[in-house]
Amino acid sequence: MSKLSIYPVTLDGNDIYKKRLEIKEYFHNTYTLYEKVFELLKEDEVFYKKSELSRHPMIFYFGHTATFFVNKLINMKIIDKRVDAGFESIFAVGVDEMAWDDVNSSNYSWPRVDEVREYRDKVREMVEDLIMSLPMTLPITQDSAMWIILMGIEHERIHIETSLVLHRQMPLKYIKEVPEFSTCAHSGDAPINELKEIKSQTIQLGKSRSHNLYGWDNEYGNYKENIDEFQTSKFLVSNGEFMEFVKSGAYENYEYWDEEGINFLKQSKSKYPTFWVKENDEYKYRTLTKLIDMPLNWPVDVNALEAEAFCRYKSKKDGVIYSLPSEIEYRAIYNHADLQDLPEFHESRANLNFYHFSSACPVNEFSFNGIYDVVGNVWQWSRTYIFGFDGFEVHPAYDDFSTPTFDDKHSLILGSSWASSGNLIMKHSRYAFRKHFPQFAGFRYVLSNTNNIKEKDIYESDELVSQYCEFQYGDEYFGVKNFAIECAKIAAKFTINKTKALDLGCATGRASFELARSFDQVEGIDFSVRFIQVGSKLRDDGFVAFHSKEEGELVINKKVTIEELGYENLKNKISFWQGDACNLKPNFKSYDLIMATNLIDRLYNPRLFLDTIEERLNEDGVLILTSPYTWQENSTKKELWLGGYKDKNNKDIKTIDTLKEILNKKFELLNIQDLPFVIKESARKYQHTISEVSVWKKK
Repeated sequence: MSKLSIYPVTLDGNDIYKKRLEIKEYFHNTYTLYEKVFELLKEDEVFYKKSELSRHPMIFYFGHTATFFVNKLINMKIIDKRVDAGFESIFAVGVDEMAWDDVNSSNYSWPRVDEVREYRDKVREMVEDLIMSLPMTLPITQDSAMWIILMGIEHERIHIETSLVLHRQMPLKYIKEVPEFSTCAHSGDAPINELKEIKSQTIQLGKSRSHNLYGWDNEYGNYKENIDEFQTSKFLVSNGEFMEFVKSGAYENYEYWDEEGINFLKQSKSKYPTFWVKENDEYKYRTLTKLIDMPLNWPVDVNALEAEAFCRYKSKKDGVIYSLPSEIEYRAIYNHADLQDLPEFHESRANLNFYHFSSACPVNEFSFNGIYDVVGNVWQWSRTYIFGFDGFEVHPAYDDFSTPTFDDKHSLILGSSWASSGNLIMKHSRYAFRKHFPQFAGFRYVLSNTNNIKEKDIYESDELVSQYCEFQYGDEYFGVKNFAIECAKIAAKFTINKTKALDLGCATGRASFELARSFDQVEGIDFSVRFIQVGSKLRDDGFVAFHSKEEGELVINKKVTIEELGYENLKNKISFWQGDACNLKPNFKSYDLIMATNLIDRLYNPRLFLDTIEERLNEDGVLILTSPYTWQENSTKKELWLGGYKDKNNKDIKTIDTLKEILNKKFELLNIQDLPFVIKESARKYQHTISEVSVWKKK
């Protein structure tokens, strides 16, 4: 088989032109491999089918990775012209079963497959041009424009694997053989598993900012822990070892499952792993493209809930307590294996990066100092919920990559699979999924005296998000009333019909709840998931908890409940979504009110937003804009400011005058007023700001 996947480029070097060529080769390899994955779909009609109800149809994923490049480059102001605004809206978000992911196909009008192929070609050409022309120094750092290109490449590497998972879930009648994706041809009886000793040690996790390989935000920072000696299974749990669990009737025996696991069983009706097929009382095994006899010595593919249930079953059977390894314990196993990181590690040593197979292979094939499949074959579920290390910082280009998963619902998967490549096979990579998600993931078990369950701090620690929580849900200062509440009162006063409202730039969601006092339905949209997950948490979990900064590292912990706020009967009227105000999805329409709060001076193209906003309003609909007009070039290029500058005739250009010029053709100006707000930075420092509120009625 020809080599499908190459290794990622390093960030350092001495020759910029050579580095550009390396990145270009890595980009094209990634882009081509991703398109090769979709050749598995038998015909174009299959692109419009879903492998499972919680996902988009395949056409979404085909377009998603290309639009990611464009949206991130636009967001970071590296480019200022879209390739196709419509595609870059409908293919933007919705891949992880989050509350703000919209997978309702009725809200989309999917394009033809050939149109998406043509679009991907245009994006390919654009990215190649940027790779060869963007300003660049070595080493490449996180504030470099080239970092965004690498981000797009590594994002597509993730989707190579997750798309293969989805294709493997498709009925075989929709899938065809692709020669490049070859299945391992050998299997046999399952080996007898045994335990191996791992010595006590101090583990240091976290990647330095100067590391020479690309990293996602959750990889950076520091975490240190001492662990005692423990034992780990020599092999990944094989299909043969798991078979005993299945045949014992464990899928019907709730004593082995926790509450989340029981809910999974009830909803899925599962009796055995996702990629097993039962025919005439015999179990077969589903690969990417075919059904084969059960390979008993290949690793079992299961979700975390199934892996945990097996550990409980085996614990009862053997009279000891088995568990999944923690992230720290896995690193100790990794250290025992004496593994090198990329690029020194050679891919022939493990079943990863498509080097050997496009499937799993026997669990006793790749040994690392006596422990098998420490990396590769299938991912290994851990018992650690992903969290941010000390010093964690989001990258401004992708602030929702990690933070939405810091919710005690996403378990880390470790070690990579046969379909992993790029960042996924690096030592420091950290990926997490919901525990019921199918992946190319299995598990090994450990005997350990260490609980390693990180105590969850319920208080929002993201400093910016906490500041907004204090602003919207915290105390009032200096006699200035709550801004979100006052905005909602103005909206209720001037809006005639109150069926549906849009809170655009909703931040942590307080105004959305307040609008629900008057409106039948409220949609809150913000560009940042970091913010909307607060409103979602208040709606779903019934509280908002955050740190209010006092002095230096000193904080006050605050918690506000939905009952205290009086919103318990309003939550079913509210939904939160991630979205770009300058490129909203077509289904965000038919509003009686659109309230854009302190947003207009933070948009990358405010005129683009204003030119079409009336199309989303009903007859007699009202548009409310609030802003202190704090124009900054890090938010909006100066040539796109609506005010705050002198024109070529040395005349002062004020934002309100430009708003009138743009909106007067389609709107009637009903009201202008000042509305103050105060944002607490610390106990002795506050921002006191005056926002101008303008109320416009659609003509």
